[in-house]
Amino acid sequence: MKKLLWVLIILAIATFLLMDFREFGKAPSGDRLELIKKSPNFKDGKFDNLNFTPQFSEGYSGLKVMTDFIFRRVPRRNPSGVIPSVKTDLQKLPSEENILVWFGHSSYFMQIDGKRFLVDPVLSGNASPVKGMIKSFVGSDIYSVDDLPDIDYLLITHDHYDHLDYRTVVRLMPKVGQVICGLGVGSHLEYWGYDPAKIIEKDWFDSVLLEDGFALEITPTRHFSGRNIWRNNTLWVSFVLQTPSLKIYIGGDSGYDTHYAEIGEKFGPFDLAIIENGQYNQAWRYIHNFPEEALQAAKDLGANRLFPVHAGKFALGKHSWDDPFIRITEYSKSANFPLVTPMIGEPVNLDNIPESFKPWWEGIK
Repeated sequence: MKKLLWVLIILAIATFLLMDFREFGKAPSGDRLELIKKSPNFKDGKFDNLNFTPQFSEGYSGLKVMTDFIFRRVPRRNPSGVIPSVKTDLQKLPSEENILVWFGHSSYFMQIDGKRFLVDPVLSGNASPVKGMIKSFVGSDIYSVDDLPDIDYLLITHDHYDHLDYRTVVRLMPKVGQVICGLGVGSHLEYWGYDPAKIIEKDWFDSVLLEDGFALEITPTRHFSGRNIWRNNTLWVSFVLQTPSLKIYIGGDSGYDTHYAEIGEKFGPFDLAIIENGQYNQAWRYIHNFPEEALQAAKDLGANRLFPVHAGKFALGKHSWDDPFIRITEYSKSANFPLVTPMIGEPVNLDNIPESFKPWWEGIK
């Protein structure tokens, strides 16, 4: 036990020395904090989920999870081969086409009815405040901020490092028209240089009218937030995006719960549901969907198609890198439920309901 303690102390010191502290962002304060305190979802100094959500499953502790994460080896947690991709020129997409382009993990670009949306962009090759600690898989980082066109709406689901990337959003700043996020997340963005007038922060079940024919509903997930030791001082969200021609559920990180059915009843059905499927573990099953739960969530939402994300770029969970793709594909075949599983960079035609995709993960060890 003493040896383990010394290892953890040394790791903590090394991590401290390698950190870029601006990446931590800034906790909400002043008028922003006063607004947060008025939220019905903010209790006893922190945001809470709709239903009771333990930090860890029964039989697990913080120490056990940490040591397991550091020392337990999982076969094929990182691919030994190169992740295949397609480099689509986002600057030259025909404005009349409704297209989605995935960048791996939970980052993607959508052009719908002439407007451009960018969700949780992480294009720096790293998902940690410690440089090089959680590196993207080889081949998965073919896009940079320079490849992006101007963005009408930047949507941020929550402030974890694999969804809100300091280096990406700072470089992206001149290209962004408006940012929409949960309560408190704007504090980070403002600290990093974003104009407060460009930031819209909302609570669960708030509405945002973007412009004629475009609207967002801010909806719950079952998760948590925080970029340092302080947890749950900003809100984690999902979005219901209504455009003149499509309705899309944009899911942030979440464990399975009653909110999917509630959102489906209130706002469904959906042309497409984008749902987290990856980085799961029995220890934290309350805050990340297992593949069978992601499929059930799509059914609860009343979705016509499911795009499973949160995999294919970073190793954050203790499972083989391709397990999310294999399992969700098996479940979808049994349920006869259509999946959207593009390669990174492969354009998805959002108007083409029967579009099919190759199992690109097969053959990669």
